[in-house]
Amino acid sequence: MQTEYSAGNIAAARSIQTYTYIYTSAATFWTYDYACSFHQELAFLTQSRWTKVKGLYILTRYTPFLLFVAHLYLNFVPDNNPDKCQMINNICSCFSLISVICSECFFIIRTYALWNHNKVVLAAMLAGFLAVIVASVGVLFSATANAPFETSAISSITGCYQSTGSGELFVPFVLLFALELGLISLTLVRAIQSWRTARTPLYDVLLKHNIFYYACGLFFSVVNVFTSLFLRYAYNAMFQDFQLIILAILATRMHLHLWHVDRQIHSSALMLIPLTDVSSVGRTG
Repeated sequence: MQTEYSAGNIAAARSIQTYTYIYTSAATFWTYDYACSFHQELAFLTQSRWTKVKGLYILTRYTPFLLFVAHLYLNFVPDNNPDKCQMINNICSCFSLISVICSECFFIIRTYALWNHNKVVLAAMLAGFLAVIVASVGVLFSATANAPFETSAISSITGCYQSTGSGELFVPFVLLFALELGLISLTLVRAIQSWRTARTPLYDVLLKHNIFYYACGLFFSVVNVFTSLFLRYAYNAMFQDFQLIILAILATRMHLHLWHVDRQIHSSALMLIPLTDVSSVGRTG
């Protein structure tokens, strides 16, 4: 006898499948990126000095792996217990927060460097950043508690979703949008001020990286605000962690590139020293 499912059950099942496809694609992309940059990352990890920024890099790079493990378990292992689903989702939310905090820290440090270590700018950025973190944590966990999780009525569909959603889930992305809008504004102001006076290779790399990173963050924040507000079932969360994963990849990729550019500049400078010495000897002789 064939079981009849309501339109709502079918829509919910399709949303879970779509969410799973997006998360699996993100995990595949992260793995591909890791494989492509493995030799550069190995050189950075073995040849660079151990600093706080290096520790930040490792945390930013590998937190998404823990996020993938927890979410893929949630999406593929059959479990009809909504309470367990909510517990795992809370763990994933912690990993997501750690990931985005680390990614943003990279670019707060970079913006601070662009402003020649201006303490006032640093204080303003940190104050805004801390306010966003505190508000986002409060909103995220209260929204999760108020919006119960459900599993699909179709037995062959694994995973769970928030049945009613929450009108508050868009707030962290609005706050992130405001933060990154402020940071990209600081970057652009500094670029205009130093357009003719600070055109070095490292400065150009920092500037381009900052603008591209913030532009991606702004775009995905807008997408997540709209999906949280206007889509139902699992659709309303399908790009939330995707944004954080993309930002983590960009932050670590750009840091690797900056480190290699810095090494090349220093290597070139060292290669010029013997030539300078020879020239000096020739002139004094």
